[in-house]
Amino acid sequence: MRLLKVATCNLNQWAMDFECNMKNIKTSIVQAKASGAVIRLGPELEVTGYGCEDHFLELDTVTHAWECLKELLLGDWTDDILCSIGMPVIKGAERYNCQVLCMNRRIIMIRPKMCLANDGNYRELRWFTAWKQRGELEEFHLPIEISEALSQESVPFGYGYIQFIDTAVAAEVCEELFSPVPPHAELALNGVEVFMNASGSHHQLRKLDIRLNAFMGATHARGGVYMYSNQQGCDGGRLYYDGCACIVVNGDVVAQGSQFSLKDVEVITSQVDLDAVASLRGSISSFQEQASCKVKVSSVYVPSKLTQSFNLKMTLSSPKKIMYHSPQEEIAFGPACWLWDYLRRSGASGFLLPLSGGADSSSVAAIVGCMCQLVVKEIANGDEQVKTDAKRIGNYVDGEFPTDSKEFAKRIFYTVFMGSENSSEATKMRAKQLADEIGAWHLDVCIDGVVSAVLTLFQTVTGMRPRYKVDGGSNVENLGLQNIQARMRMVLAFMLASLLPWVHSKPGFYLVLGSSNVDEGLRGYLTKYDCSSADINPIGSISKQDLRLFLRWAATNLGYQSLADIEAAPPTAELEPIRSDYSQLDEVDMGMTYEELSVYGRMRKIFRCGPVSMFKNLCYKWGTKLSPAEVAEKVKYFFKYYSINRHKMTVLTPSYHAESYSPEDNRFDLRQFLYNSRWPYQFKKIDEIVDGLNGDSIAFPEEGTSAKEVGIVAANSGDPSAGL
Repeated sequence: MRLLKVATCNLNQWAMDFECNMKNIKTSIVQAKASGAVIRLGPELEVTGYGCEDHFLELDTVTHAWECLKELLLGDWTDDILCSIGMPVIKGAERYNCQVLCMNRRIIMIRPKMCLANDGNYRELRWFTAWKQRGELEEFHLPIEISEALSQESVPFGYGYIQFIDTAVAAEVCEELFSPVPPHAELALNGVEVFMNASGSHHQLRKLDIRLNAFMGATHARGGVYMYSNQQGCDGGRLYYDGCACIVVNGDVVAQGSQFSLKDVEVITSQVDLDAVASLRGSISSFQEQASCKVKVSSVYVPSKLTQSFNLKMTLSSPKKIMYHSPQEEIAFGPACWLWDYLRRSGASGFLLPLSGGADSSSVAAIVGCMCQLVVKEIANGDEQVKTDAKRIGNYVDGEFPTDSKEFAKRIFYTVFMGSENSSEATKMRAKQLADEIGAWHLDVCIDGVVSAVLTLFQTVTGMRPRYKVDGGSNVENLGLQNIQARMRMVLAFMLASLLPWVHSKPGFYLVLGSSNVDEGLRGYLTKYDCSSADINPIGSISKQDLRLFLRWAATNLGYQSLADIEAAPPTAELEPIRSDYSQLDEVDMGMTYEELSVYGRMRKIFRCGPVSMFKNLCYKWGTKLSPAEVAEKVKYFFKYYSINRHKMTVLTPSYHAESYSPEDNRFDLRQFLYNSRWPYQFKKIDEIVDGLNGDSIAFPEEGTSAKEVGIVAANSGDPSAGL
């Protein structure tokens, strides 16, 4: 037997905070060595933090990374352990995203990333160059300060692996695993048995299985030990890196870290037998045949052993059941952990949320409540960093610290019901009940006086006073009156967030939380600069349908029973007067249902459909219920209002990224914000198709026919309503 103990980790790094990052790196190495591991893998770009973005263009960033690596190598951190450290490296005129492989205070080789992530939220080609030389390793001269400190002039640089006396080890960096021809396939044929994948992967609902299946698939048919490391937490932007460090042996997961956690460092280890890898490979005829005529990959020889022989004191790791969270749990824990990182790193003393008693703002409140529960639980489990942060944020004195989530929420969470003459007693009571269940400091404010003052000013200036539509006013008047209320709430929210801590003799300021969902952003069903405008928004990339599922789950699992009544209530903005024969409803205002919006959003973004393609696909999807002409009207109606309101995305509050059809304008969904909302060419094409179908017999699929059978690949989702 060749017994090998390996360690990988989740690290909560912070972009550009080198002291924070180095502390976590050192802690992970210490824990790995204490466990007896001889290989330690860290996340991609762990020294700088993955989310530095244009800071990667600054020479200082690369220089500081080298200074940090020098500190590690001059100490005893790498003694008797192979460490893979992620950092940017400049070679010649190019900047590379690299894994620096170190052991015994020496750099063994530098492995640059060959396939850069450059879609969705990723823009690596903006900052890095992909390494394209797959031949011999090149000589890299270390920066002079590093060379003198380490007494090492140069190191091998490029695509290759490390050959030890008893095994071979190689790096495969994040996106490379998902490329059409991943490096691990070729490396396995060259005898590499241990693969180290350093990653910077963010959370997205219902996507973890894709990642884990890739790890298992990498070694299922060709054998090997596959190690995966990831960042975990908010490193300064909209993304939450969702950890889940794991170790896979011959296609079986033998160790898995948490997906959501408040810990800064989480190290997982496994004891594996490399002879099991050799045995599997020897039993696969096709592997043997391809290995016999392989393309040779360069290597660096290290005259050291990593493995131990048969030893009953060492227990082999066994396959384990993979842990997957439900989408409702993902919505609870992911944004909650993201909020905690943002809160503790921003210098704020808490959150303020305009709580309307509706589904969206109540979801945000429940997520903050979940955050408070996680903080108290982690403190009870002995996490000193969480305890220190919570004491500072909650303004605890002496030896006090949070032991009850409701008491902690009272210190850091304000909720404000900003009612008007158009608000119902039911929503007011629901907001109060939920705030009490969470423990928030709740305020009930009537904004009628402020709105009336603004209208009086308008009347003084213009001599006219607008009326609601139900009172005989025009659409323009009706919309203007709604916008005044919404914008007054934003102004009051920011005023309260800045001054309430002063009123209560607390230090600092509060962050204002937004509560618009992804579907409302897509449709533009929000007032520009209303309560959707905030400091951050934990649900801005989550669909209404998923939020309703979350509310039902949270009512039971988080203990906030009022959420069941909130979820059952019809969505309404409550910006128009309530009459015996009229009550404002969101879906009526929008002219489409939230379920339809999810379909439009997925087709527009995930399946890259313009108006004509969307119309054709929806004829199959909805053809048993709607005529082509009716489908055409729905598609044209959606694109009209999507394009009219696209400008609102340019000022959308920074939101937690969770959904693959988010319209977020900053980096994920890059499109113009000034459209010809009549779409004359596209809509004319749709009309021509409809005219051509009149009188024809159209074969539509039966109810229940899968989207795949009609040429559409359904969204990856456990919820049937989330597919096309």
